Amino acid sequence: MTPGPVEADPRVLRAMSYPILGQFDPAFTAMMNETMEMLRKLFRTANRQAYPVDGTSRAGLEAVLAGVIEPGDRVLVPICGRFGHLLHEIAERYGAEVVAIEREWGTAFDPEEIIRAIRLHRPKAVALVHGETSTGRMQPMDGIGAACREWDALLVVDAVATIGGVPVNTDDWLLDAVVGGTQKCLSVPSGMAPLTYNERVERALAGRKRIERGIRPAGEGAPERPFIRSNYLDLCQLQDYWSPRRLNHHTEMTAMLYGLREGVRIVLEEGLEARFRRHRLHERALVAGLEAMGMTLFGDPSCKLPVVTCVNVPEGVDGESVRSMLLNRFGIEIAGSFGPLRGRIWRIGTMGYSCSMRNVLLTLGALEAVLLRHGMRLPAGEALQAAMKVYEEASAAEAVP
Repeated sequence: MTPGPVEADPRVLRAMSYPILGQFDPAFTAMMNETMEMLRKLFRTANRQAYPVDGTSRAGLEAVLAGVIEPGDRVLVPICGRFGHLLHEIAERYGAEVVAIEREWGTAFDPEEIIRAIRLHRPKAVALVHGETSTGRMQPMDGIGAACREWDALLVVDAVATIGGVPVNTDDWLLDAVVGGTQKCLSVPSGMAPLTYNERVERALAGRKRIERGIRPAGEGAPERPFIRSNYLDLCQLQDYWSPRRLNHHTEMTAMLYGLREGVRIVLEEGLEARFRRHRLHERALVAGLEAMGMTLFGDPSCKLPVVTCVNVPEGVDGESVRSMLLNRFGIEIAGSFGPLRGRIWRIGTMGYSCSMRNVLLTLGALEAVLLRHGMRLPAGEALQAAMKVYEEASAAEAVP
């Protein structure tokens, strides 16, 4: 019950055990095509480019930023948690002049703050986190994409924690590049980073591609532009690999693609809107139970991330001891946090396959028992009753998964 990695869906694990095919076997390239088409539906986009990068979510983030950033480019990074700092670091490593705007952890930016910064700094790219799992907040996206188009900035979005759990409307929000994660709401083991990007990003890559591959005629006087510094994470080569030409770049992670394909198929079978409702329902039940137990939630409730609930560690309670007892006595893992929130909050994920009534009720019952063992006074039994009431009210309208 962490914000990732979560339990893998058993169907995904079965798919990953299938016999290995060669990466250019027609049966496998058909799977590649099917996966790309399903990813377009998942990201809600008509983009031509929608495919996974082999590696964890960070590989996808780095591939996109390595592709769009040239040394000296100005990149705006709004930061209100650990993963905003990660985008800052990656952009800086690729030579960007990073302009950071920051807010207190536990909040999100008013979109107008970001839009004002775009107008002021005129960046080449804006890199921001949609779902900040370190604080359990979700960034509102209203108007940011339109502002980036107005000022000719590329909008790169980290949707690692949100894809498959809450709406990520790539085209409607005018997002230029979006990177997802497998080990969170998709319930696939970590090891691939599904992403998509539009023609604006393709054009940014095209100039670099021509020069890097020596296509420019000898003696032409155009100034040199730098290479994409990573070969493995070179989007120019990766998109060729995923194109109908299948230009060889690397050996595809066959079993991981089986798993991703099955994981996205499960999401689409459930239906995106139904899946979003399911995540909201179990969030409501978890929150109701925690509050009935006497716990307080961390962060601004107006921008709460539906798939991560952050709980203040009660005064006088050893948060790490509680987490250890939950794991060792009940087999339930919840997370701590990072930086200024280390030791101050617990983070409970309700993501993908782990997001179920059974898991929510077990977590609430176990947490209550562990807190009582740690000497905390609380209204025994009220947490489960409050959560069950949420489920009973919901079951009148539809079956509870």
